[in-house]
Amino acid sequence: MTGLDRPRRLRRTPALRRLVAETTLRPRHLVLPMFVADGLEEPREIGSMPGVMQHSMDSLRKAAVEAVAAGVGGLMLFGVPLPEDKDATGSKASDPDGILNRGLRALADEVGGSTVIMADTCLDEFTDHGHCGVVASDGAVDNDATLHRYVDMALAQAEAGADLLGTSGMMDGQVGAIRRGLDAVGHTDTGILAYAAKYASAFYGPFREAVSSSLEGDRRSYQQDPANRRESLRELHLDLAEGADIVMVKPAMSYLDILREVADRSTVPVAAYQISGEYAMITAAAERGWIDRRASVLESLTGIRRAGADIVLTYWAAEAAHWLS
Repeated sequence: MTGLDRPRRLRRTPALRRLVAETTLRPRHLVLPMFVADGLEEPREIGSMPGVMQHSMDSLRKAAVEAVAAGVGGLMLFGVPLPEDKDATGSKASDPDGILNRGLRALADEVGGSTVIMADTCLDEFTDHGHCGVVASDGAVDNDATLHRYVDMALAQAEAGADLLGTSGMMDGQVGAIRRGLDAVGHTDTGILAYAAKYASAFYGPFREAVSSSLEGDRRSYQQDPANRRESLRELHLDLAEGADIVMVKPAMSYLDILREVADRSTVPVAAYQISGEYAMITAAAERGWIDRRASVLESLTGIRRAGADIVLTYWAAEAAHWLS
């Protein structure tokens, strides 16, 4: 056994393992996605995402304060309008009195300056057909007509106090259109979190309950094919050229190879979204006693960080931040 290479020496004690750890996970790396729903007096739990709420305005403020106190890096807000407020163009998305913009103002008033406030800049929650854009007469999503709506939405969100706008619709040219629209009216400091690689995933199911989606069919004509790798790099380079401040891969856990490639090439910070289905799977297995919940959550988040994410959007952000503190 003389001369045997012994890597185990550096795994022998917790102190040694901590000393040589290659990847860190800290509260500042985590962003909490939140849902604010119109017409609620009390928060309402999302059935397929135990522990995650559709918030009332009051509970949104309270949960935001608690998350910021735990040290999370940011909050990503999604709006859930009343069913009767949905229409073909998602007009409430750009209405200053729409639920998402009211929620953004509430967050800006409550925790603005102490965290990063992010907005979902997409129409799907607000359209009666559930698609992320304007639907043409032939049933296809009209890319360029949708860009005009995204600019309107972005301007309303910037006015409401968002620091970063999350361009999740996967329309061609969306980052550039929004950047030009913001700059033209003086919102040069509002940043863009570009969903550079967003895949048409089967793991989005619980999210559609969370936002009371009206979608029938799928979004495969604009979200990426899970079979494709090179396409994500094309999307990355386009978003960087159009002015993205941060780029994101979504989902995270089934696309860690994509995340690694994007992180290796990106000249801006990289985010990844641990989505609703990932949350639901770990939660369900833990509820049945099949896995250790806390250990599994932290291992999954560390894996996303190890694959190259500077920022991780996760529904466990506030809870994990407490653990890590």
